[in-house]
Amino acid sequence: MDFQYEKGADGPQKVWLVVVTLARQIHKDAAEELTELARSCGYDVQGITEAKREKPDPKTFLGSGKIEEVAQLARDSGSTILIFDVVLSPAQQRNIETTTKLAVLDRTSLILEIFRQRAKTKEGRLQVELARLTHLSTRLVRGWTHLERQRGGLSKTGGPGEKQIELDRRMIGVRIKALKEQLKKLEKQRNTQRKSRQRGQILTVALVGYTNAGKSTLFNRLTRGEVYAADQLFATLDPTARRCFVDENTEVVLSDTVGFIRGLPHQLIEAFKSTLDEAAQADLLLHVVDSSSPAREEQIAEVNKVLKEIGADKVSQLMVYNKIDKESNDPFLTFDDKERPKAVALSAVTGAGIDLLRQAIAKIANTEEEPEEEDDEDWLKEFEP
Repeated sequence: MDFQYEKGADGPQKVWLVVVTLARQIHKDAAEELTELARSCGYDVQGITEAKREKPDPKTFLGSGKIEEVAQLARDSGSTILIFDVVLSPAQQRNIETTTKLAVLDRTSLILEIFRQRAKTKEGRLQVELARLTHLSTRLVRGWTHLERQRGGLSKTGGPGEKQIELDRRMIGVRIKALKEQLKKLEKQRNTQRKSRQRGQILTVALVGYTNAGKSTLFNRLTRGEVYAADQLFATLDPTARRCFVDENTEVVLSDTVGFIRGLPHQLIEAFKSTLDEAAQADLLLHVVDSSSPAREEQIAEVNKVLKEIGADKVSQLMVYNKIDKESNDPFLTFDDKERPKAVALSAVTGAGIDLLRQAIAKIANTEEEPEEEDDEDWLKEFEP
């Protein structure tokens, strides 16, 4: 089933969460992050089950016994949906639904639904629809609830059989092709705007980082803008670019991009490539990190993984350790051995350290580019007691 969040007569739908640790794949904030994802989607979280496995069960991921245990907990809590913090195969999802008699969402479906809710611009909505249809096209074998209504002349077959699935797959294929054509046109417009900025020889700076690291708040602080910002995952999806002065003589073009997350669905990366290209084409990336997160190093690695996938891993980065107010740390600006700004610690909310970030960007903008060198220094040592 292709689920969409709907608020019931008694409020948000109740859900039960399932976090699975496979072998040695330990994610420090897995339970907290899945809870925030579910709440960001509008669900009412009733509880969570954490399980460990050496490898997934091919039929139900967790095994029949554990699935029955989870189903009972969910039913007792009044939950109607199970949300798994893993990617389930179509067969696993179908088997779990059959066994538990509950609706099932995996991590990919949940993130896609959040993106569907949050996309506001035409391009954003087209990108999300493309990602959702691409994901759905691999799961048609499960059948859709709307097939009975659309069967029409095929009613002689007694049910929505193979021919109907083929028809739906073809309809999806046609829609995907149309979406790609529309996005290509929008990409051309974006490229034209980008070339216009580049002709002006203005440094282009893109904000990147894990979702909820504070990119939009920092963007507003630097540009004095009013981009929507909230303490939730994927608060903003649609890219925004603005010119701003970081000092009296230095103007830059600053772009805010979509936040990254562990296991960001490949379909979304593909669909949002034209938007993410803002990062690949930038002169400088401000890699914004939530310095208060216990999983910050893992989050940094996830962002760098996506940057490599979109071809932005060669762009110069300035690390920006945000939210220092949560740990009562002082702002700082660190330089490498060539006196190039390397890391800044600040609070986008309070404004502490913003002047240091402006100083760093201005210095980079007014310095000739030199080849980047490998640097393994741990900039997080500034936070150590």
